[in-house]
Amino acid sequence: MSNSSLAPLPSSDRTDVTARLRVALLGASFSADGLLDLLGAPAYAALARSETVPALRATRGDSPLEALVRLFLLQQPVPHARVADVLPVADCLESGWLTRTGGDEVAATVDVRPYGGPGGEDWFIVSDLGCAVGGAGGIGSRDEGVVLGVGGASTTLAGITVRTPVGSALDLGTGSGIQALHAAQHATRVTATDLNPRALHITALTLALSGAPAADLREGSLFEPIADDESYDLIVSNPPFVISPGARLTYRDGGMGGDDLCRTLVQEAGDRLNDGGYAQFLANWQHVEGEDWQDRLRSWVPRGCDAWIVQREVQDVTQYAELWLRDAGDHRSDPVEYQARYDAWLDEFEARKVKSVGFGWISLRKSAAAQPSVVVEEWPHPVEQPLGDTVRAHFDRVDYLRAHDDAALLAGHFRLAGEIVQEQVGLPGAEDPEHVVLRQHRGMRRATKVDTVGAGFAGVCDGTLSAGRILDAIAQLVGEDPVLLRDRTPSQIRLLVEQGFIEPAR
Repeated sequence: MSNSSLAPLPSSDRTDVTARLRVALLGASFSADGLLDLLGAPAYAALARSETVPALRATRGDSPLEALVRLFLLQQPVPHARVADVLPVADCLESGWLTRTGGDEVAATVDVRPYGGPGGEDWFIVSDLGCAVGGAGGIGSRDEGVVLGVGGASTTLAGITVRTPVGSALDLGTGSGIQALHAAQHATRVTATDLNPRALHITALTLALSGAPAADLREGSLFEPIADDESYDLIVSNPPFVISPGARLTYRDGGMGGDDLCRTLVQEAGDRLNDGGYAQFLANWQHVEGEDWQDRLRSWVPRGCDAWIVQREVQDVTQYAELWLRDAGDHRSDPVEYQARYDAWLDEFEARKVKSVGFGWISLRKSAAAQPSVVVEEWPHPVEQPLGDTVRAHFDRVDYLRAHDDAALLAGHFRLAGEIVQEQVGLPGAEDPEHVVLRQHRGMRRATKVDTVGAGFAGVCDGTLSAGRILDAIAQLVGEDPVLLRDRTPSQIRLLVEQGFIEPAR
């Protein structure tokens, strides 16, 4: 692949210059918080929609921060004199962060976007010009080797990733390096791969400018750069998952037919995980005529792994094609060419009997259990990010339930999870509600319908009494045979544990 039409990148070897640039940027409050204070919420939000006019209007003053925003985020040339006292301009010109333009002005050679880390860290995501905000915004048609900055998919994956300290982490298809940057905070060793050598160069810049340790950067597709005897405690990937009739754009089209790239990625991850390790991906999958989409995804799960797969959205094939044609800017091309490309997408889907496309999260945990847990569900409702702890807790509950039969469950002690509320639904004035709903206000924000016994049980779970003792007390209150109640209730207790409404107390 040739990237010759793209601008030359700053040197990744001049770490001394990068360190001085970082100090200068932070000294001028060029940070996520500083941007929000300067631009205001509406202009800041507009950037995520690829709309720069509000930010341009908000940076018409002469402060150092306004100059830096115009230079590195809005790609506007600025007079040399405006940044001479703010940046190490000579070093930045020599190492390639800046370039001279007409007259006595300088311009940035890459986008630099301030990004706030989960612990309040001040990070910077480097990407190709015009690619730092709002996803591709049509720039992808310019050159297939373009490297994007932070988009919604990137932050979603970062939010769902389990963040426990690990010895080794692997970021497949690193792009601008955001997942590697997150992993560097809790992994002793980080390896990042990408088919695009330009992406590896930009990842090195992202890590260095963010003050993070360097990663082991390897060129190649998926697991190709990884030796057969290498394995990891954490694998993450926001792969080029778009299902398209041709791999025109490296950053989004994987080059395999249909959803084969995502399937291959998931299936091969099992052999690369250490025991207890996690692999977490964003993915698209086809809904094929005559197939159950959940069964399709279950077939992807590698042997020896538990899995939790969440479908967040489904689009019919016309919506899906239009979304990604706009992403590449094809809707602004010649109408005849646009129609031909649209037809090609629909021809591809028709040939594969694809009716719609799902999008969501896939989390694997290497358990080597005799009976792996594979949960495939649809959950299009709002959630509360970050969800890394929620994902880890899901697999912890899987282990608990797998190790406890009904008798052990009744002997166990439980407590109600945090921020659970009870809602009763029924006609006004009715003596009893038609049904009772328990609702989470954190994490997945699930809701589940329970009967009066289930609601009463959850309400008194404080870890003091065993589940069996609680059911005996409820049986006495409602005048039911305690033996029968003990027989029929464990399945409801198991569901409440599985979905995180109650948790083991001991």
